[in-house]
Amino acid sequence: MMNIEKIRMDFPILQKKINDHQLVYLDNAATTQKPKPVIDSIVNFYVQGNANIHRGIYQLSEQASNNYESIRKKVKDFINAEKSHEIIFTSGTTESINLIADSFGRTFLNKNDELIISEMEHHSNIIPWQMLCKRKKSSLKIVSFHDNGDLNIDQLRKTINEKTKLIAITHLSNVLGTINPIKEICSLAHKKNIPVLVDGAQAIQHLKIDVQDLDCDFYVFSAHKMYADTGLGVLYAKEKWLQKLEPTRYGGGMISKVTMQKTTFAEIPFKFEAGTQNISAVHSLGSAIDYLNNIGIDNIHQYEKKLLSYALNKLNQLNGITIYGTSSNKSSIISFNIDHVHHYDAVMILDKLGIAVRSGTHCAEPIMNHYHISGCIRVSIAFYNTTKDIDHLIKGIKKVQEMHKLNE
Repeated sequence: MMNIEKIRMDFPILQKKINDHQLVYLDNAATTQKPKPVIDSIVNFYVQGNANIHRGIYQLSEQASNNYESIRKKVKDFINAEKSHEIIFTSGTTESINLIADSFGRTFLNKNDELIISEMEHHSNIIPWQMLCKRKKSSLKIVSFHDNGDLNIDQLRKTINEKTKLIAITHLSNVLGTINPIKEICSLAHKKNIPVLVDGAQAIQHLKIDVQDLDCDFYVFSAHKMYADTGLGVLYAKEKWLQKLEPTRYGGGMISKVTMQKTTFAEIPFKFEAGTQNISAVHSLGSAIDYLNNIGIDNIHQYEKKLLSYALNKLNQLNGITIYGTSSNKSSIISFNIDHVHHYDAVMILDKLGIAVRSGTHCAEPIMNHYHISGCIRVSIAFYNTTKDIDHLIKGIKKVQEMHKLNE
């Protein structure tokens, strides 16, 4: 049984007041707040262990290197990768996707080949593939989703053909909350030897991830979405792909030998980690994984599932609310609009009440186009949120509606 009040005390920012109201933070899809053990791990690194890694032979540097590599193994265990060197540290989900787009595209994509993405992707999983197809004179095929938010799997089956070189798909939509059937998608793709990249930025903090069970070829996510520091991401890739792909960033730490005529790259994972890495953020990720493991991802998932159900029930009791994404298989995210109220105006009023939610297109304009809207309000929950937070949100929405009626 999770002790939510005790957990909330681990997050100092949750004690903050906004406009004399207790902060109700419901923008966790954008970034999560950080528990004290994670904050302490960053401070402790700089106080006790700051040194560059994989460079020096003195004790402090060797200790920093060993700690860094131990966290790589911790990430490997967290997502159940087969080998530690299948874990590449990047600056975030965005860089991880760009790395694969650049490297995979350079090696395996040719004129008239096809890539497949979905209509529900974040811009970070659209633009790199658009630019790649433009450079290589290839085609980008788009799989739609149904109005309830479910991916059109039948269309995906029909879209896959002998020209398809890769499928890139989100695990959990950052607008709809839909959890896509990744294992099924990978099975479909692999029947034709097509690799699959999964954007796990919104799934990693809510679901138990087992990349071997999913059988995806690439899985990417960001540390700051899972209670760790910003500026750090993870690229998981099957060893067979890392051996075939070439690095796209060059510099110190990723080489075996350099002459003025030729460079030989280091072994994986180091050939993909050029320059000095965000070492303190890696420490924070290790601490965040420990924190999540201590609570239990399954416990987190079950609690958030109940809280999501509570929030949906409360919203559905209100008049004048349109919810986007009503799949039976969803998690953590509710996007909606209030009739006759612009989403920006609504969120500004909610902010006056100390309620932090997101408005806009959420870096997913194709989803907005699907529903013929300019944007929407997004509520995204985490395990430190409570039914009391949801009750405050509902009161805030009622206040927005009341103010709109007064101004009519």
